[in-house]
Amino acid sequence: HVQLVESGGGSVQAGGSLRLSCKSSGYTNSRYCMGWFRQVPGKEREGVALIDTDGSTNYASAVKGRFTISKESTKNTLYLQMDGLKPEDTAMYYCAADFPRQSPDGPRCSEEQKSGGLAYWGAGTQVTVS
Repeated sequence: HVQLVESGGGSVQAGGSLRLSCKSSGYTNSRYCMGWFRQVPGKEREGVALIDTDGSTNYASAVKGRFTISKESTKNTLYLQMDGLKPEDTAMYYCAADFPRQSPDGPRCSEEQKSGGLAYWGAGTQVTVS
């Protein structure tokens, strides 16, 4: 049974930093697609960052250069370091994970998964930037 629990959200002034954590249980996160997504009430959920099974990363253009996704497999924890926060980063942030799909390069996150088609989701942590 896969469980994801986010923490680290809060309120911060523009220009500040936060580090989100996502503790996972029920699987070994080194073998999973894992990512961070965010949603503002009344708007569609959007992808923020994703880390693939080979360690490669993808970022939304709005956060590239400011946010860094990483994982510590020994602790089964995914992180999102957020620097240079802006008011438009205010949202509920969700951690998500899924088994990778087979590809010619081996198990990898599919394009559908990179767009949010992941099976397991946390309850979210609120980030507010003023």
